[in-house]
Amino acid sequence: MSDDEFRTERDSLGEMQVPADAYWGAQTQRAVENFPISGVTFGRRFIRALGIVKKAAAQANQDLDLVPEDKATFIIEAADEVIAGEHDEQFPVDVFQTGSGTSSNMNVNEVVANRATELAGGEIGTREIHPNDHVNYGQSSNDVVPTAMHVASLEAVEYDVLPALSTLRDELEAKEEEFAGVVKTGRTHLQDATPVTLGQEFGGYRAQIEKGIERVRSTREHLSELALGGTATGTGLNTHPEFPWRAAEYISEETNISFREADDHFEAQAAHDAMSEAHGALRTVAGSLNKIANDLRLLASGPRNGLGELEQPENQPGSSIMPGKINPVIAEALNQVHTQVIGNDAAVANGAADGQLDLNLYKPVLAHNFLQSAEIIANGSEVFATRFVAPLEANEAHCAEQVEQSMALATALNPAIGYDKASEVAKAALTEEKTVRQVAIERGYLSEEEADEVLDPVKMTERVILGDD
Repeated sequence: MSDDEFRTERDSLGEMQVPADAYWGAQTQRAVENFPISGVTFGRRFIRALGIVKKAAAQANQDLDLVPEDKATFIIEAADEVIAGEHDEQFPVDVFQTGSGTSSNMNVNEVVANRATELAGGEIGTREIHPNDHVNYGQSSNDVVPTAMHVASLEAVEYDVLPALSTLRDELEAKEEEFAGVVKTGRTHLQDATPVTLGQEFGGYRAQIEKGIERVRSTREHLSELALGGTATGTGLNTHPEFPWRAAEYISEETNISFREADDHFEAQAAHDAMSEAHGALRTVAGSLNKIANDLRLLASGPRNGLGELEQPENQPGSSIMPGKINPVIAEALNQVHTQVIGNDAAVANGAADGQLDLNLYKPVLAHNFLQSAEIIANGSEVFATRFVAPLEANEAHCAEQVEQSMALATALNPAIGYDKASEVAKAALTEEKTVRQVAIERGYLSEEEADEVLDPVKMTERVILGDD
């Protein structure tokens, strides 16, 4: 770059050359040069949350006459542009940075300050609206970053994860109803067990997702607490006593989610147990998704030499060498989502537990991993629901045939002829390659009419009170 492609900005360490068209300033530029670690920067959710925090802080400080209205007005306007995603390219700092997230906080301070200065008719870099004195007034990276982390995480939960899980829940419920009359062989230990309906299995999956939704919703209480107002260590130095709750109210208004000042600012900055708890709920949901995806892969295995109880959708050709092969690609993608979330959970759990004294120094990696997990769980659930679950069809004839051949039907003989004779029938049926029904009749244990009654697979799927007339 030529000299005219740069401008000079200053911070407490001196001058820095910054790209002329950048809204960021000296501290951001230092961070770009200090942390060329992963090439991974914060995504839309976190940048939006930083903008929300800066807007709410300016609104609260304007109310309290701490930042002049003529400056606060332009800070709010610039922050609105950040919230809307108009300046995402202005946030180049690597996720792996100082553990407090100071570089990201100064990044947003500088972007908002320079853009606000420009909106006010000034020149970028002149600090007519100052990144520290005005945009960051009454704040510290130590309370801004965990506040943005909670705002971004709870928005991701409310607006991404929960709607996607609800979509999946609805599709599973639709299949539960559609497959209610399809009787099939149950399996325990991957061995034949007493009959169930395909609808009952899908009802189990539906209930699993419903419980996952409840678990994720339960994280709202602690994620809704905001550290803002604690400043450096939790004491609130340089902050007006009304600032925390006023800013929290503005954040609630901006997000349509109820946020509040932290119960204890020292806890809110020194520990991030709320993030560990909330990600634990995401990890549990990811495990549910993995279990359901694996089950459906097994039930759709084949098409001729697997279980073959479900007909899977033909989403794409499955092999570059085997013509006509169709694989459960969407379910496999969900399996990989689970694996990634497990890795993220290890990072979140370790980072949340590893703070020292008055500040946890894993804030950026906690935010990044949580938001990635939320994003891939949401997107994975939505795709799985619409492109895999919804098109599934039952192979009813094959299910019925397998039930008839199942040795587990002998279980229903227990009340009629006793466990020992039922075991004899099951072993003979397997050895002689006959059905349980055939052997029970041939050995005189049941008449044909009794066999029809006792060995009715449909009745075996229904809860019956023994001894009831």
